[in-house]
Amino acid sequence: MKGRVISVAGEEAHHIADVMRLKVKDEVVTFDGTGKEYIGVIKEAGKKSIVIEVTEIREAAKARAPKITLIQAIPKREKIEYLIEKATELGVGTIMPVLTERTIPDWDPDKKISRVVRWRKIAREASKQCGRLDIPKIPDIAQFSDLINDETLSGLKLIAALQDGTEPIRSALKDFKGDDIYIAIGPEGDFTPGEVKGASGRGFKPVSLGFRVLKSDTAGLFALSAIGYEYSE
Repeated sequence: MKGRVISVAGEEAHHIADVMRLKVKDEVVTFDGTGKEYIGVIKEAGKKSIVIEVTEIREAAKARAPKITLIQAIPKREKIEYLIEKATELGVGTIMPVLTERTIPDWDPDKKISRVVRWRKIAREASKQCGRLDIPKIPDIAQFSDLINDETLSGLKLIAALQDGTEPIRSALKDFKGDDIYIAIGPEGDFTPGEVKGASGRGFKPVSLGFRVLKSDTAGLFALSAIGYEYSE
């Protein structure tokens, strides 16, 4: 849609002007986080905002693979930030940070709000870095015991567990043709037996991620990779 004008402000304007050092008449590519990419030319470059005349709009091709939601017990600060960055690169649709019975970090209300804001920023930056036109959703921190009772979670629901009686994740994914996959990853020390039982009672299928005991953040990325591999073209 040639002639359409958009304005970019805040950190994104700073990135365009001061980091990329683009000026008036330079071409720039922006995206809105929902799957649209805007190609345009800078018309005005101020200190606080950039005005871009759009010359072309592109939409991301619809993925054939299911949308993946990672339900992740929160590990230590550096690990969760790394996990969010890499999960974004691996194509996760939503990352649901949860508190479990064995979660180590102690979270007060103010910390919860500020951390989620930071995590969303990390996901946004990771999307730009890897060329994604959408940004993974990161809802507010929830209690795992509450989340499993959410009736809006429909699709294939999996919970990674170290206990006996699980099936390999590859087997659980076999022949699934639906639109949504949920994979729950526990903290260091795994989910408690009670949590696994409760999740199973709400339709989550216990699965194994292999014979090795993985750390929480490693397990989340492994699970995303395994699911991505099964649905890769």
